[in-house]
Amino acid sequence: MPDKFTALTPELHRYLVDHSPAAADPHLERLAEETAALGDIAIMQSAPEQAALMALLARAIGARRALEVGTFTGYTAIAVARALGSDGLLVACDVSEEWAAIARCHFAEAGLVERIDLRIAPALDTLAELRGGEPFDFAFIDADKQTYPEYWEAVVELTRPNGLIVIDNVLYGGEVLEARLVDDPGEMRPWDKGPGRRESLDGIITTNELVREDARVESVMLGIADGITIARCRGEDERS
Repeated sequence: MPDKFTALTPELHRYLVDHSPAAADPHLERLAEETAALGDIAIMQSAPEQAALMALLARAIGARRALEVGTFTGYTAIAVARALGSDGLLVACDVSEEWAAIARCHFAEAGLVERIDLRIAPALDTLAELRGGEPFDFAFIDADKQTYPEYWEAVVELTRPNGLIVIDNVLYGGEVLEARLVDDPGEMRPWDKGPGRRESLDGIITTNELVREDARVESVMLGIADGITIARCRGEDERS
């Protein structure tokens, strides 16, 4: 069967975003502008069409409890928290007080302070603390790439049957196809603090393979933004 694929030009991408009404949110636009003023690090913010899709998915499954691994300035946290409804809760994980300060201001402006539990600590520590509690309906992984395999394992165990997990940056700028990389610190991506591109790319590639082979989920990888994977957690009767 021939590939059915339309290459996105900047103009087509703009058309796509303009036709995703949920992405055209005045509050999120203000947050995006403030984040853009931070400089190159703003690349860590998720694309508006991606945030719109995540909110749509959360609403579609009636999610009330959500989990976010990597919050940055709060763009996707706001989009998802709104989709949870007034009785919902998003547990958001990050390690940066600097970015958290921006996020908290916008959570308050959006009236979501009571709906978002932002925890500043290594995400694996927070995920370990959540074990044994009420499972999550929806989860998003978008933190340090070299730790993606560990995040994946922890998040699958915390997500209910038929719950959804979204993983960001699964194409890593197209570098998942590269056989070799030159670890040039001058070419490091803004989110690669400490470990180089090789460690981050290895984390992405390893996770992509883990998800594909994981009998606990069914998944699809989509060419949205820098690539996302959406996985549905199977029930026990489906894991044979």
